[in-house]
Amino acid sequence: MVGSLSIWVAKTGGRVPSRLMRDTEIRESASTPMSDASPTYIKVIRVFGWTSIGLGLFLIGFVFQQLFVTTYFAQQANVARTEEAVEYFGEAEVVEVVYVPGVGPVLAPETGGPAPDPGVPVATLYIEQRPEKGDSFAIIRIPKIERLAEGWAVVEGVSRRNLRNGAGHMPHTSLPGQSGNAVISGHRTTYGAPFHELDQLVPGDIIEVETAIGIHTYAVDQTVIVGPRELWVTEDREGAWLTLTTCHPKFSSRQRLVVFAQLVDGPNAPAILGS
Repeated sequence: MVGSLSIWVAKTGGRVPSRLMRDTEIRESASTPMSDASPTYIKVIRVFGWTSIGLGLFLIGFVFQQLFVTTYFAQQANVARTEEAVEYFGEAEVVEVVYVPGVGPVLAPETGGPAPDPGVPVATLYIEQRPEKGDSFAIIRIPKIERLAEGWAVVEGVSRRNLRNGAGHMPHTSLPGQSGNAVISGHRTTYGAPFHELDQLVPGDIIEVETAIGIHTYAVDQTVIVGPRELWVTEDREGAWLTLTTCHPKFSSRQRLVVFAQLVDGPNAPAILGS
């Protein structure tokens, strides 16, 4: 093309048509190697691509660790925690107190309590000492849920560390088997996911909680879904209740799934229920 251009220039006395000059420049620029900036651009793309792949693999590993690895180790630890709870049953102090319907537990007269009204029926209530934070002090069983049919340890406290070791009892609420509202929380998708199938419970289903006093049997009353800040579900209630809480929906903490169950049998049922 350059040779042809030279001949044309010679014949035309040095005048080159502008259109021919533009076509010549376009062809020459297309045939020249890429600029020095091109390798840098390719390098940036390559680094971005490998970074994206690495980040994706990290996220996959994190999800796998949270859903499967933590669950495996939590299930293994639950065996040891359940054994600790059984040992606690034999060591915990249990006392008998007078229970007055509508009033609650009161000290017996021989220990400094007021003498009950002769016209008011009284009963004996068994009370156990409160466990220390982190102690395995109870075992929860739900026959309808396979992973809980054989029992899952309940520890005192609901901190992140506590819930890694089992279902956690809220310290400011009643103990299971006592009058009031005993609240137990548990993970739904990680760390053993003890409450994974909690949404399968319907009214009438049985929940058992074993403590140092014995086995307390509850019947599911209702299930509700609330916001994470609706703390009324943990408030005290008349009678003897068990409240189970977990995240909802699965793989999200946007809401809470709450199951209310009422005491129907156990060592303290005759006193609390008046039967």
